[in-house]
Amino acid sequence: MYAFHEGAGIPVVDPTAADGVFALLWLVIALPLAGAAVLLIGGRFTDRWGHLLGTLLPIGSFAISLAMFVSLLGREDNERQIDQHLYTWFQTGHLDVGMDLLYDPLSALFLLLITGVGSLIHVYSIGYMAHDPRRRRFFGYLNLFVAAMLMLVLSENYLGLFLGWEGVGLASYLLIGFWQHKPTAAAAAKKAFVINRVGDMGLSLAIMLFFITFGSTSFTVISVGAGDASSTTVTILGLLLLLGACGKSAQFPLQAWLLDAMEGPTPVSALIHAATMVTAGVYLVVRSNFVFELAPHAQTAVVVVAVISIFWGAWIGSSKDDIKKALAGSTMSQIGYMMLAAGLGVAGYAFAIFHLLTHGFFKANMFLGAGSVMHGMDDDVDMRHYGALRKAMPVTYLTFGMGYLAIIGFPGFSGFWSKDKIIETALADNWLVGICALLGAGVTGFYMTRLMLMTFFTNKRWAKGVHPHESPSVMTVPLMVLAALSILGGVFLIGDWIVDFLAPVVGTAHHEDPPIPALAVTVLAVLVVAAGVAVAWLLVGKRDVPREAPQDVSFATRAGRNELYGNTINDTLVVNPGRRLTTALLATDKYAVDGVLTGGPVAVGLFAGFARRVQNGYVRSYALSILVGALIVGLALLAVNLA
Repeated sequence: MYAFHEGAGIPVVDPTAADGVFALLWLVIALPLAGAAVLLIGGRFTDRWGHLLGTLLPIGSFAISLAMFVSLLGREDNERQIDQHLYTWFQTGHLDVGMDLLYDPLSALFLLLITGVGSLIHVYSIGYMAHDPRRRRFFGYLNLFVAAMLMLVLSENYLGLFLGWEGVGLASYLLIGFWQHKPTAAAAAKKAFVINRVGDMGLSLAIMLFFITFGSTSFTVISVGAGDASSTTVTILGLLLLLGACGKSAQFPLQAWLLDAMEGPTPVSALIHAATMVTAGVYLVVRSNFVFELAPHAQTAVVVVAVISIFWGAWIGSSKDDIKKALAGSTMSQIGYMMLAAGLGVAGYAFAIFHLLTHGFFKANMFLGAGSVMHGMDDDVDMRHYGALRKAMPVTYLTFGMGYLAIIGFPGFSGFWSKDKIIETALADNWLVGICALLGAGVTGFYMTRLMLMTFFTNKRWAKGVHPHESPSVMTVPLMVLAALSILGGVFLIGDWIVDFLAPVVGTAHHEDPPIPALAVTVLAVLVVAAGVAVAWLLVGKRDVPREAPQDVSFATRAGRNELYGNTINDTLVVNPGRRLTTALLATDKYAVDGVLTGGPVAVGLFAGFARRVQNGYVRSYALSILVGALIVGLALLAVNLA
């Protein structure tokens, strides 16, 4: 489809029509979409077996995705962009949009992640949602989400991407608020939906500007013509795309919805907030590399947003006692690393996707592990009520531990390879940004060790009547698979495989000697992480953790518990002024606009009411009126003559 070679900036267009196993590309989306239709339309008839159908169909999509991936590996680099035209979506004026799918190395990796990890989460949900009376509906929503996410990453144009983009927004709203009988869940769903709409405005405006500038929304057409657009136009496009990415990926300043979204069932957190939806913004930036490579100011904005998000999320993760919200803060921080790599341009695109994949493995593992802990602790999410669970829940402990070692970057685990490459690339590009990424790794070591100690170690703090127990195998088997992937995910980097594999999409960078040797960066990163782990051990591991959070805490802890006052900032700058503006507009509409439009009819009505009283139908009244009128006229004439 297109590529940026060394030096960047030259798009190569050479699409190949889908044939062989690639002819089944449409079926990858159709299977979960059909599952959603059957489960949501079929009603109670599907209650008994709906969860099984809802699980089998994403597994079918994974099987097709795996077969296509293997076939793709057998092709030459210039034959790895495959286009499938399904039908003409719509034609209007000069805009001709087809329902076209693009399968290339970038979308191939996303397909494996979405369908593979998504299928494991479906299997896990069979056990987790076993006693929920609306389980069939839950699986219908999960299937809808998977289908929309697949549409997002497979579309060949921005309008198709936007269709999937809005689809995942709808599905996330339904899943976050699935337990809508809880006011907090209903409010969280609305909050996520509204904040995401702010980001969606950026993406929709970018799509309009694409059409105005290039006459098309196709990646192919835009990548070819991007070099002819003015620098102002591509900068605006880059900033609008970044706004869209910030909303979907919970990056600063549109991050406030993410922690509230933990009100949804835990499998939702794993699917949406670890492996798929929050990575859509990263996909958008990497897929739009032909814009960002020509907009250095927009790239700088991506890096700034990413660095802020790394520390913002890490700060929150260091302060929260709710296990899911601590992991959510971690997600924001880790997505920040991906956005940072994407903002570094050609040198970082592949590593952004590399960390996206490994993060999908270990963070889905830990979210599902958190759900397993909650399952054994009567749905309690407060880590201050945990402690010493490693013996009561050995499988959950061991699998969660693999995810923990991966995210902190323990040597040999997946996160060690992916995060270190981002830090190394950042240091080579800008030493200040690189140091920020390095410090962020240290904070990651702190808050994840804190979480691990409070949950599986330290003193026992279980409530009376709580008897922790291991989860059933339908929940632990997916944990084992994800734990294995958390360990082995680094294979993507062997021989720089992922860099070469993604080169036809994102190009290759010039090879320059970094200011610090790669081995030195690795050693430095390990030492910084070890320092973070040591601090957590001193502050948490060596002390008795109280069941109640102390109130006399530092400002940093208090701010972290309040999510750095992000909600307060939003309320002050947006919500309250918006509420006052809405009240004023409603009053203006009611009393001014409606007054102008309805005042005339009201006046006519009043006059008509008065006239009705005069026209009463009695002759004697009319005679009296004539007499009074004649007297008035006569008196007026007499007064004039006397004057």
